[in-house]
Amino acid sequence: MNANYLPQVTAPTHYFTVLLSANRRGARRAREHTVRQLGAWGVPSEAAQQVVAELASNAVLHGRVPGRDFRLRLKLYADRHTLRIEVTDARGDRIPQTRDPVAGDAESGRGLRIVEAYAESWGVAEAPAGGKTVWAEVAPDRGDT
Repeated sequence: MNANYLPQVTAPTHYFTVLLSANRRGARRAREHTVRQLGAWGVPSEAAQQVVAELASNAVLHGRVPGRDFRLRLKLYADRHTLRIEVTDARGDRIPQTRDPVAGDAESGRGLRIVEAYAESWGVAEAPAGGKTVWAEVAPDRGDT
């Protein structure tokens, strides 16, 4: 190994996680927790609020298993100017996909398009107990006015 090269390991500067009921109230509380937590960290972000709202809504609508909660996790990497949002639900068998195109009068199908618009990147990872984690990374100030 080259003595001049040291691998850089980045750890979150700030970290927050909460379990929420897999219902509409839980989805609403996910956004409220995000607003409060990012405010406490001094990095309010409309982009993060929108992404959390969509991912939490998807967890409740498409990832719900009766009796199981979903998890919201926020990781702020100040050195990379990145906020990683993770929403873990119990339905690993339902992998989110963007629909192309969404009909103009459709009542659903736009959530991941909104995530794509705000996020630098997003994806899905397996989670324990047959669940999945949908994650997105946003710049904390992206989309703010």
